[in-house]
Amino acid sequence: MQRISFVMHLKPGADPAEYQRRHDEIWPEMLAGLRDAGMHNYSIFLHGETLFAYLECDDFARMVAAQASDPVNARWQEYMRDMLSVEVDPQTGFAKLIPEMFHMD
Repeated sequence: MQRISFVMHLKPGADPAEYQRRHDEIWPEMLAGLRDAGMHNYSIFLHGETLFAYLECDDFARMVAAQASDPVNARWQEYMRDMLSVEVDPQTGFAKLIPEMFHMD
């Protein structure tokens, strides 16, 4: 199991309440796609304009590939594009990861 973390930012003028509403009403097919990609224990936290995301997956490369080829994920990314800014790692095509510095079970 791999622990993954990354940050995103709300774009200037984006309403945090709208971001929350969209996730409160996340599409069932989007949740299924996340699970099918091997994601679990996925959380997103808001601090100011910064969104901190944490998830666990069995295989990061497989997860990224599954998400890249999922048309539902493509629609979700388009739906969220007006609200989010994400720094993408060109080597993975996924958000730039935050290295883990400490972990306690």
